[in-house]
Amino acid sequence: MTVLVYEDFGTGRHREASLIRHALGSAHDEELIAGLAGGIGFMYFVFEYAGRAPIATIVAQAHPEPWVQVALRRLHIPYDATRATKPRWGRVRAALDGGQPAFCVVDRSSLPWHEADTDAEMIGADPYTVVIAGYDGDDLLIEDGAESPYRIDREEFGAAWTAHRKGRHQLVVPTGPAEGEPDVEGAIAATVTRLTGPVLGNRFDVNFGFSGMEKLAAQLRDRTTETGWERRFGGPEAFRAGTARLYACLEEEWTAPGATRPLYADFLDLAGRPEAAALLRDSAGHWSRLAALARTAEPDSDAAARRALFDECAELVDRSLELERRAVALL
Repeated sequence: MTVLVYEDFGTGRHREASLIRHALGSAHDEELIAGLAGGIGFMYFVFEYAGRAPIATIVAQAHPEPWVQVALRRLHIPYDATRATKPRWGRVRAALDGGQPAFCVVDRSSLPWHEADTDAEMIGADPYTVVIAGYDGDDLLIEDGAESPYRIDREEFGAAWTAHRKGRHQLVVPTGPAEGEPDVEGAIAATVTRLTGPVLGNRFDVNFGFSGMEKLAAQLRDRTTETGWERRFGGPEAFRAGTARLYACLEEEWTAPGATRPLYADFLDLAGRPEAAALLRDSAGHWSRLAALARTAEPDSDAAARRALFDECAELVDRSLELERRAVALL
């Protein structure tokens, strides 16, 4: 017997917002859910490992709070969030039989449909949420952005659920209808705090929000130190890797296109904040321009061309930063 708790699949503009929307029966717009879950943010790090090119990482959406729990909380939808030493299949089956989806955090690189993804060691370290939307015997039906659910053996899925150590066997199950109106103002206030900081309350806060944008622009312009893009990403292989990451992080991974800014601007329109929304749409244009420059950059270009690209990218970061400061002042 096949049990499927909903039938609306596929990703709209943002994968995780779409997961939440479908799991809740598509009762809310994707823009509202994305805004309530956190909307925009900014985190910038460069990770370095022996024997490989540096890995530039930007997270342009709300981070590090979990989108699912934050969205449910601001929608005033009650839920159970549990952790266990092993998969709680009985709890999963009970939720599905009761018509409730099961959100799980897994190791993305352990899912068979992600086997061909690049940077497997890196993506496996990030928390990755999927939804168990149903089952058919010992097979589970998983929503993960495709137009139809993926089918996977329970034990194979359990291995991916176990492999992500920080989210091991985390299970989030909505338990009832909303008990109040969405907390739009609370969500906007959290976005302001996330951009202006502090976010973590430790020395890494310099990498978040407006401070993180300033750091990115400064390192793009840096011609002399080891942390500058001139030295970190000056060679052909490193340059190819760095520009590819800029594009992916601003348009595809842990974001919606345009660094999540257009999606969040639509949320602000719903919230009655059109002036701030317009500023963020302008900012999105600069982030997308930066991404396009990075995507079309020639890896074999000479040093002068690479220098000109880094300077132009830094200027675009500055423009976005100025617009977003104005937007936050209005919020």
